[in-house]
Amino acid sequence: MFSQNFDNFILNTDSYKTSHWLQYPPNTEYVSSYIEARGGNSNFENVLFFGLQAFLKQYLTKPITHADIDEAKVLLAAHGVPFNEAGWRQLVAKHGGLLPLRIQAIPEGMVVPTGQVLCQVVNTDPEFYWLTSYIETTLLRAIWYPSTVASLSYYCKQIIKAGLEKSADNLNNLPFKLHDFGARGVSSLESAALGALAHLVNFSGTDTLSAIVAANRWYGMQNDMTAFSIPAAEHSTMTTWGREHEADAYGNMIAKFGGEGKTFAVVSDSYDLWNAIDNIWGGELKEKVAQTGGTLVIRPDSGDPIKVVREALQRLAAKFGTTTNSKGYKLLPSYVRLIQGDGINPTSMGKIIDAVIKAGFSSDNITFGMGGGLLQQVNRDTLNFAMKTSSARVDGFWRDVYKDPITSVSKRSKRGRLALVKHQGSYMTLREDELAEQNNLLQDVFLNGDLLVDDTLTAIRQRSSVKS
Repeated sequence: MFSQNFDNFILNTDSYKTSHWLQYPPNTEYVSSYIEARGGNSNFENVLFFGLQAFLKQYLTKPITHADIDEAKVLLAAHGVPFNEAGWRQLVAKHGGLLPLRIQAIPEGMVVPTGQVLCQVVNTDPEFYWLTSYIETTLLRAIWYPSTVASLSYYCKQIIKAGLEKSADNLNNLPFKLHDFGARGVSSLESAALGALAHLVNFSGTDTLSAIVAANRWYGMQNDMTAFSIPAAEHSTMTTWGREHEADAYGNMIAKFGGEGKTFAVVSDSYDLWNAIDNIWGGELKEKVAQTGGTLVIRPDSGDPIKVVREALQRLAAKFGTTTNSKGYKLLPSYVRLIQGDGINPTSMGKIIDAVIKAGFSSDNITFGMGGGLLQQVNRDTLNFAMKTSSARVDGFWRDVYKDPITSVSKRSKRGRLALVKHQGSYMTLREDELAEQNNLLQDVFLNGDLLVDDTLTAIRQRSSVKS
């Protein structure tokens, strides 16, 4: 019977990796590789590094066993690819199944320009020169996905922040201005947990509960609540009342979830958003909304988001009135707000904020939600992540290893053992042998099975906010 074990790390790779131990030059001793986000997407000049610690804790602190080797041997033979059985057996015998690797990385939460080294890995025992390349598939995946989501979320944060700086009295509400709706829109539970957790480096709102579990499991948040949410309606809970009882459905939300200091959201476009705002929320239920003591968040969910948000604010202003803040922009009463979660991406978000401000409203009136656009509509090429070998020691001498295709300058890789340094207010990748007195920002995070850095999400958030 072939393996059904997803926890077998030997099988957590690409098939062609199993043959690479036979392809290196004779007397290869050490292989050093690095990971970078090569960039090229004009929207993302920076990358927020995140997710490596979760991978190290989940996968690399558990030893390989002879049972794993037995499973892999049978499956790979039938699959038609070579298998380095002797090498894996020796790894168990010599290192207790723990990987003899040194992994360096920049601190998680650090924001650096694209095109810089983020992580570097080399084997520590020359007998296992093949191991560096073997883990490329899983290590690169562990970094590119959460780092890309964190970078996207960070980019959105800058858009929202700029709008608030222009039109709001303060930035107090910024941590809750982008809410994650993406749990149902991703490819797996692990993707939901990692992606939503990456978003929480920048914000404090999510509806993806697995992100909270992930923060507790991998980032030391067992005793602190990582993120928050509120009671909210969906179309089915509103439309089950029937169109003729739409006001009753909304009234029930006030009765069940309203109150001093409470916030709740109600999707209000199941039938006619403008009727809901003008005649129900701003008419029949106006006094209840005003007197609930909490905050009603009205959610449109269809139409052109730029036009809908602007008109919704204008109609709400006509019904509930506004005040003018210190910067001259209109603000609805604190008991009513908007959240736009349909059709949101960085481009539409910026256009909505611009339209709102142009119409004379503070962007503090609105909050955004993102689902698949935040957690799923990214791929490895969004930031052009890659892991490449840059140096190897063969017959006792280190040599540069690189690719330099004449057909693509953008795919030219770096050479030598690498380091990252602070340079003129930004960052620069150097060869390790060129460091001189400069401080290498790549720090050891893993060595021969031991986790050397164990950050909390709180510390990572503080680190990322320095750049924000």
